Amino acid sequence: MLILLPPSEGKTTATTGDPVDLAGLWLPELATARTRVLHRLVALCKRTSERSVTDSLTVLGLSAGQRDEVTRNAVLHTAPAAPASEVYTGVLYEALDPAGLTGESREWLDRTAVVFSGLWGAVRLGDRIPAYRCSIGVTLPAPVGGLTPYWKKALKPVLDRLEGPVLDLRSGAYVAMWAPGAQSAQVRVLHERTVGGVVKRAVVSHFNKATKGRLVRALAEDRATPETADELVTALRDLKFTVEERPAGQGRPRQLDIVVSDL
Repeated sequence: MLILLPPSEGKTTATTGDPVDLAGLWLPELATARTRVLHRLVALCKRTSERSVTDSLTVLGLSAGQRDEVTRNAVLHTAPAAPASEVYTGVLYEALDPAGLTGESREWLDRTAVVFSGLWGAVRLGDRIPAYRCSIGVTLPAPVGGLTPYWKKALKPVLDRLEGPVLDLRSGAYVAMWAPGAQSAQVRVLHERTVGGVVKRAVVSHFNKATKGRLVRALAEDRATPETADELVTALRDLKFTVEERPAGQGRPRQLDIVVSDL
């Protein structure tokens, strides 16, 4: 089983530790692809003229007030690395709270959860990486180009060979990096509330992210071992999540709605 997670924009910068070892990350066969992206990103952000910094901000989709992100990217080759579970922050990762899991539950999480990234492709939470800023929507200088098609091509032959069900909790832009197929389930979280006596449902960012974090944590604490998408749906329901299925085309991922009324 794999759980696919999005990264977070917010990241904690490590202050000590060795730099990232690209060959030591999950799926070492992606080391060459990762090296190309890292080199192009660092080269883009190393340029120091005012015009160059402005260009870098534009490429990365950042504002003038985020110049520190460019400075941080410029030293990624030598920056201290830390476990991805400590680097990624935000609502989903706060609700998941990897540091609060111990023993077999933490081992389960470290081998099951995978974070998709515009820079690294995909990493496990135990992989050591530096804090960075590079979303999947970025287009880097040649020969990398657009990161979505770049990683789609690199990830497909590697990930397609993996077996077992896949729980896809990625946000839209990161879903395009890899399509896991029929034995997978994509999750949407709906916030349900009553307005003027009428029950309404909507996707609300905070509820969406926090619920996904709680969902992964519950599966980790249960150390769930579903072998099919059907068993995955059953496992979620056994953990008291309200799961509703939407129609999906043949051979496509299951479409699941997790309905929450409060956190």
